[in-house]
Order: sequence, then C-alpha cells, then structure tokens
Amino acid sequence: MKVAPRAKEDFKAGDHVVYPTHGVGTVQGIETVEAAGYSLQVIVVTFEENRMTLRVPVNKAASSGLRKLAAGASMQAALDTLKGRARIKRTMWSRRAQEYEAKINSGDPLQIAEVVRDLHRNAGQPDQSFSERQIYEQALDRLAAEVAAIDKTDKTKAIEKLLTYLGKAEKGDKTAKIDVEADTDAED
Repeated sequence: MKVAPRAKEDFKAGDHVVYPTHGVGTVQGIETVEAAGYSLQVIVVTFEENRMTLRVPVNKAASSGLRKLAAGASMQAALDTLKGRARIKRTMWSRRAQEYEAKINSGDPLQIAEVVRDLHRNAGQPDQSFSERQIYEQALDRLAAEVAAIDKTDKTKAIEKLLTYLGKAEKGDKTAKIDVEADTDAED
C-alpha cells in the first residue's frame, strides 16, 4: 500500500505537532545544522513528557510523518470511532499486538482510536492481560495527548472526554457485544 505524499506543511515555533512514534510535541523553531560538510535545515521539536528533543530535516518532515494536530473533521472521525463496536480478529494475541503497535506508531488518530475502542473493557467484561492493558494505555495516552492539545486542556480532562465517548458505546449496547472478525491470513 503506497501512501500519497502529503502537502508540505509550514511549521513555526510554538506549533503543536505529532510525530508518529513519539506523540505530541512542540516546535521550538527551525535551525541550520552543519553535518558532514553540508548545511541542513531542521525542525526542532521537544516532547515535554519524556524530556526529549527531536531534530527533523525540513525536507524529510512529510515523509517522516511529522504533522500538525488533526483538524476538526479527522479528529471527530476518530472520536466517532470510539462509539463503535469493538472489532477483534480471531488471531494469536502476538500478531494482534503487533498490528495494534503499528496502528499506534502510525500517528493516525483514527487508527489509534480503533486500538482504544478494540481494547477498552467495559464493566462485566473479562480482565485484560498485562500486555493488552499496556497497549490500551499507550493508545489512550497518545490519543488523549492530541485531544488535550487541540482542546487546550490537560491530559486528564482529555482522557475523561475519550471515556465519555467510549461510555456512549457502552450505553448504546447493553450486552457489550464484540464483533469478531475471522482472520483471512493462513495460519502457519
């Protein structure tokens, strides 16, 4: 599957951005760095939560997945996804876990919302395994960070908002059914 190249975005100091594997960060500015005799312009992004600074070459920003926060419609689509029914494939947990990790690291709020929806446990459902809980919390945290930046609020309020959307799915379906998709991949 080939991804269409995105339009070139202009990043400036103070912008909130999303880097697929690290989540929401803040642009500190654009610097010129000397490397191996070349002069290279880089976007300096800091991630407050893990005290990390990332320098992304300006000409590699789009291909690396660096993007501005999701606009209204795409974030609304992600939030609406949370209201849907969980879709869990009938495959080994290790394979599903890899797929979930790939969705989280895609940086796409819609795919991250799918992971949150699929791994969210309502009252009366069986407990999650440790690794399932970790992936769920990672996805919830990543989505909440972007919602918090968009809403100009903190992550706690953003998580409450996401849980409200997940709660709407719960209220709409008292039996808490889960759609189970048959895996089309041939097993080993």
